[in-house]
Amino acid sequence: MRVSDVTALLDQWAPLAYSEDFDNTGLLVGDQTTEVTGILVTLDTLEAVVDEAIARGCNLIVSFHPIIFSGLKKITNQTYVSRTVRKAIKNDIAIFAIHTALDNAKFGVSATMCDALGLQNCQVLMPKENVLNKLVTYVPIDAVEKVRMALFDQGAGALGHYEHCSFDALGTGRFRAKEHANPAVGTIGQDHIEAEAQISITFLAHLKSKVISALKQAHPYEVVAFEVMTLAQSCSDIGMGMIGELSQSMETEAFLALVKTSFNCEVIKHSKGHSNNIKRVAVLGGSGGFAIDNAKATGADCYITADLKYHDYFKGDNDFLVADIGHYESEQYTKALIVNYLIKKITNFAPSLSPCKVVLSKVSTNPISYYS
Repeated sequence: MRVSDVTALLDQWAPLAYSEDFDNTGLLVGDQTTEVTGILVTLDTLEAVVDEAIARGCNLIVSFHPIIFSGLKKITNQTYVSRTVRKAIKNDIAIFAIHTALDNAKFGVSATMCDALGLQNCQVLMPKENVLNKLVTYVPIDAVEKVRMALFDQGAGALGHYEHCSFDALGTGRFRAKEHANPAVGTIGQDHIEAEAQISITFLAHLKSKVISALKQAHPYEVVAFEVMTLAQSCSDIGMGMIGELSQSMETEAFLALVKTSFNCEVIKHSKGHSNNIKRVAVLGGSGGFAIDNAKATGADCYITADLKYHDYFKGDNDFLVADIGHYESEQYTKALIVNYLIKKITNFAPSLSPCKVVLSKVSTNPISYYS
């Protein structure tokens, strides 16, 4: 199994195409063709994590946060970032970061927070826009089903809980094949009229290359006419944060105690004055101040996230509680999530490699300490 095999499996789960524009996900250090000896999963890639990878015989680190985030102009010993990258390169260890690709995955970071709290009926809080494409193509009648099934096989035509969705419109295609053409129907130099169906089918953006490739392979024409457009509608299965419900409502103090226990928090910072019981809860792992209004608009009684600023707490009131549990605390279960996914997928992908060495880092990378 090579690095490229592992990254392909991760991309099936949390496509890098849905990473946020500001992010730096993917293979940050290393060679896609390197054979993997072991995979170490961590929340952050630090020098101590690279040392651990060396000690445990792992030459691929799958990290939630990217160690290289902004431009890296020097690889020296002056910063923890450059020291970590330098050590990884010297020891031929690859580093892959998944970050906001997994934040935007339906069963990703925020889903682990929902599981920790026992939330039910969970949905994506902020469905991502511009991730749904529509393909329109024109196919001779006899080849319609062949082309349609080829597109379905690549994941096109899936909408929510439905699959194999498409729309046809019958019409007439007209063309003239020029010299050196190799037409499937018609005669070179003569106008040809063919009964065709216009197929319209939607697909998620990360499937674009596979869908177009399948279209060209299945279509009988030498040159395939098609167009791809981005739809304005959002996708309910992709996006930041989640919102769900407790099995029964709880008083605020009891709920905060539950949160503190569930996330092993040293402290919870929260807004004042909340007087209602908590039933509907919104969560977002990491820095989530940008989604407070979204949580409020969806009718949440409480919003749990991290890295809130002073003025963010003013958005809490009698009907809406805002709580900051800490960045590390909100994402701490992500490592185990990645490990469990990889073990399952690699066993299915290459049974001969089972049990595969996919290990959870023992290094605590939380940079924050508390004085009490």
